Amino acid sequence: MESIDLLVLRTARDWLAAGEQVLLATVARTWGSSPRPVGSMMALRNDGRVVGSVSGGCIEDDLIHRYTTAHGGEGMQGGAPEVVRYGVTADEAHRFGLPCGGTLELVFEFNPSWQSLDELLGHLDSGSLVRRRLTLATNHVHLERSPAPEQFSFDGLQMLNTLGPGFRLLMIGAGALAEYLATMALFNGFKVTVCDPRPEYIDTWSVNGVECLVGMPDDVVRDFAVDLRTCIVALSHDPKLDDLALLEALQSPAFYIGAIGSRRNSQQRRERLIEHFGETEASLKRLRGPIGIYIGSKTPAEIAVSVMAEILAAKNGVVLPRTVDVTQAKTLEDQVAQTADSEAV
Repeated sequence: MESIDLLVLRTARDWLAAGEQVLLATVARTWGSSPRPVGSMMALRNDGRVVGSVSGGCIEDDLIHRYTTAHGGEGMQGGAPEVVRYGVTADEAHRFGLPCGGTLELVFEFNPSWQSLDELLGHLDSGSLVRRRLTLATNHVHLERSPAPEQFSFDGLQMLNTLGPGFRLLMIGAGALAEYLATMALFNGFKVTVCDPRPEYIDTWSVNGVECLVGMPDDVVRDFAVDLRTCIVALSHDPKLDDLALLEALQSPAFYIGAIGSRRNSQQRRERLIEHFGETEASLKRLRGPIGIYIGSKTPAEIAVSVMAEILAAKNGVVLPRTVDVTQAKTLEDQVAQTADSEAV
């Protein structure tokens, strides 16, 4: 399953190439609470088909009525892009299901150039990060490759959206936990790859849509073209596989690097990497372990939920409170238990 942005752009391109009328809507600005972040996109076809989302659903219903039911698709034939605001009044916010005080500003592009979308998708499919700049007055779209992700911006005159290839997850180890984590990553729009040189594991892999690589994990990481939208998770529980892969990962720009294991195993891993491979506490700062957020998880499925939540937080730039850190939470639990034991004596 590819990311929703790529799906919207690809679908809009294909509809336009087939001669359909298409409205491309982008969330340009928000005030107060908002169901969708800036940069979120949806494509609306003249027959009412929709891909993507700009709200919880009510705004989409209004757009379908406004541009298809009411005008038979003719409302999509306008030229210059339009800026439309929803939720300015309390009544409007309630009508469109927006949170209390929420307001959205949308940019509508009517029948954008399919050639431009095709060029954009070509860059994205090749792994490039692309800056798409729309000048509203002229309806001109300019594409250029970008060296790093940038914040979405809209000043009323130009809309700048930096789009990249889908997020990727590389897992080391093809056990049960990896299968659950892969499933969750897929429905969150990640492209998933699992690497394991052990045939007894990789030959029994059962999750469709995952690329399976047989090889030494450090070689796979080295050849993976890791970028800022890649996360790498070691799940094999075998230091011969995990450690060398993690060493390679730490040399990369991956946004998340972690390894499964208890507090004791995680500390032993750090000590090994420092003693035998010349790492330091500073160089290991990006290495997460124990991974996941603390939800009292015990089963592979619950642990996968915990790990996926931490990956998504890192992807979205969210700093999690220390209370959900596994090490901190379990240490506090130990202290509480010791206190209870001492009081019971």
